[in-house]
Amino acid sequence: MTAGQGLGTALAAEHAAVYAYGVIGARTTGALRATVTAAFNAHRARRDQLRALITAGGGTPTEPDAAYRLPITPSTPAQAVELATLVERGVTAAYLELTASPDAAVRRMAALAMQECVARAYGLHPEIEAFPGMPAAPVSPAPTTTAPASPSPPS
Repeated sequence: MTAGQGLGTALAAEHAAVYAYGVIGARTTGALRATVTAAFNAHRARRDQLRALITAGGGTPTEPDAAYRLPITPSTPAQAVELATLVERGVTAAYLELTASPDAAVRRMAALAMQECVARAYGLHPEIEAFPGMPAAPVSPAPTTTAPASPSPPS
């Protein structure tokens, strides 16, 4: 995969994120809506940055789809958080291949974008998952304990 294809993958993820955050923002209020609005704006800025990089490299940036199929249509704050967390994890994964770009500026941009996505996901749902592309940590079985032996009666 070329750097241009990687930029296209990240751009497609940002298009989807902007769409999803528009849906989430329309269904939230208060502090959550402020958080969602900040994420919407951050993803729009990254989308615009990617479009500029693709154009500067002589490519043609893809346009967003008219609509996207969301895994969740949020109707509660918990569902809004769940969708936003899924979006952030998906965008993080989309940037992963760009961290291997031969262009240092692209690597740096991708690493910073991933860092921002992970921070937003953690802020929404403070849970640490395996790094994208890495296997989940093995679950070790719970230690078994044996009941202490009853003392033998004295003879």
